[in-house]
Amino acid sequence: MSAAAEPRDWSGYYARTAFRPPRETLVKAVDAFEREGGPGFAVDLGCGGGRDAVELLRRGWHVLAVDAESAAVESLAGRADLPASGRLRTRTCRFEDLDLPRADLVNAGFSLPHCPPEAFARLWRNIAGSLAPRGRFAGQLYGDRDQWFGEPGLTFFSRVEVEALLAGFEIEFFREEEDDAVTPRGRAKHWHIFHVTARFRATFGPSRS
Repeated sequence: MSAAAEPRDWSGYYARTAFRPPRETLVKAVDAFEREGGPGFAVDLGCGGGRDAVELLRRGWHVLAVDAESAAVESLAGRADLPASGRLRTRTCRFEDLDLPRADLVNAGFSLPHCPPEAFARLWRNIAGSLAPRGRFAGQLYGDRDQWFGEPGLTFFSRVEVEALLAGFEIEFFREEEDDAVTPRGRAKHWHIFHVTARFRATFGPSRS
């Protein structure tokens, strides 16, 4: 099944995924910050039901959670385990349209592939430009052998292209995954994913145009 044919029951999707553990890339980034002195300010792009945002809040971070779907923000705000800290702000918009604020961490758990190819270079410059000195990016990119490769509105990269994107970063965690599994909605799919945690070095290399 193609990405376009996936059912769009967002409320059901968030119910199935919101309480999964935080993603490994996010945990590795936050652990590294804790070794260096503690929490800061994070932007969670494509926050979904909040599996990563809640972990950030639990560990003392201030968070701006962004999602294009109002159902995502509502799901996050309604979580019983949401820390009552006053450290969460939310925005409902497409993240490629957002003027990102200065941040110590930009987290994008499986969200960047949903940026259209024509907008990706601008979004990546926005992410890199928003990071504080020695800030971090954590997230996933889809590879060019993913089953959904070529689907309109989705962006994919070869390994060489991912390495070029990360030229201005110190890579702290990098795992290329390719296997057959199911989507969160239970559909069989061949996945090709790059999992990344990387620290900004103040300049960044060429991005896909």
